[in-house]
Amino acid sequence: MAVLAAAGALAAVIISSGGDKKSQLATTSGSPAPTTTAQGTTTPATTAGAPPPPPPTTTTSPVPATTSKLPPPPGPHSARGKEFTVASVDDSLAQQDAHAARLLVGVSRRAGFDAVVVSAQWKRGRTRPDAATLRGIWNVARATKANHMRLFVVAWNGLARNTPRDAAERGQFADFAGALVKAVPSVHGVIIGNEPNLNTFWMPQFGRDGSDVGASAYEDLLARSYDAIKNASHNVEVIGVGLSPRGADNPRGIRPTHSPTAFIRDLGKVYRASGREAPLMDAFAIHPYMLSPKTPPTVAHPKTTQITLADYPKLVTLLDEAFRGTPQRGRTLPIIYTEFGVQTVVPAGKMFAYQAGTTPTAEEGVSAATQAAYYRQALALAYCQSTVRGLFVFHTFDESSLNGWQSGLYYADRTAKPSLRGFQRAVADLRHAKLTTCPR
Repeated sequence: MAVLAAAGALAAVIISSGGDKKSQLATTSGSPAPTTTAQGTTTPATTAGAPPPPPPTTTTSPVPATTSKLPPPPGPHSARGKEFTVASVDDSLAQQDAHAARLLVGVSRRAGFDAVVVSAQWKRGRTRPDAATLRGIWNVARATKANHMRLFVVAWNGLARNTPRDAAERGQFADFAGALVKAVPSVHGVIIGNEPNLNTFWMPQFGRDGSDVGASAYEDLLARSYDAIKNASHNVEVIGVGLSPRGADNPRGIRPTHSPTAFIRDLGKVYRASGREAPLMDAFAIHPYMLSPKTPPTVAHPKTTQITLADYPKLVTLLDEAFRGTPQRGRTLPIIYTEFGVQTVVPAGKMFAYQAGTTPTAEEGVSAATQAAYYRQALALAYCQSTVRGLFVFHTFDESSLNGWQSGLYYADRTAKPSLRGFQRAVADLRHAKLTTCPR
């Protein structure tokens, strides 16, 4: 079976992201705390000109200054099980060959996923995706339609060296996102950017005075992209921000990054200062990876700036604080966990399908049984969080490089892991409201 990734798709994107995440998790602030928890749109205004001046120096307080009343969790007879999206984030599905794409999407569907996420990378000067990228996405679009699945696309700039540098380039990016929606009408939602709080994917993060210029520039990009996508199709969801769960908030650090706590606050400040009369997004995205694959997703971080699955109250409070009283929803803004993964150790008998890693954490992982248990816990947590609309798993298939991510339900040779059946049971239980009883 041909498994070459579509040009410009996440094979390059995600592998870079995944490999970097391993070093990122090891070097940024916010180690897990020992605490464990239980389980009619208005017409968008046009954005023009350069972004507003950057906000004051980033706030690093880990605990939100306000508290927000959380929306109640779903009851025992809720229809939520049918509405909650369980997606696979995997660019290996975006094949140039339509038959190969159909086979891989079919495997994802049988694994329990009801949506697929692939990517389209903007490059400086471009206002529409290239032919190879579109061909891969078209093939996935046809395959997802045949399998009664939703399709999401990540429109992003790649690594930091390709950050849109000014208003003109951010306008190009927005045109690119709008052209993507016109070219692939079956797209359900577009995720704008990838972890813009990390210097791996977005630079600069800080101004000379220590201000958060990353949030300022990204707000302008998101506003422009929202308008362009809604002009192309008012029905397509615009999903921002795709945050990393950790960051250092130190402009003079070895890796200048922002925590999600600081980035959300600063994004709100910039949005308020802009005077924009339309929203920035229809849903908010974050990547709630744990610091280590050995850490269960039930661990919360009440005393640090990081945000993972069990930190939902913190996230809702931050969104409320950032956007309350503006045209952008805050407390009730839908949340999507657009990347989450638990890596497994590759057994000796499968190592022939992998390339050796070069990083200290290249072979870090848990057993397949633990992966299945953690995915079940993650689904149960997210299910009970009423404004969370989905959990997107990174990936269906392992990446073949051990510097990448081995968080799939299939090994790199495309054979199923022992965790597959446990994952399928968890999704089936979610669909039939049997996964968990939400505390009220």
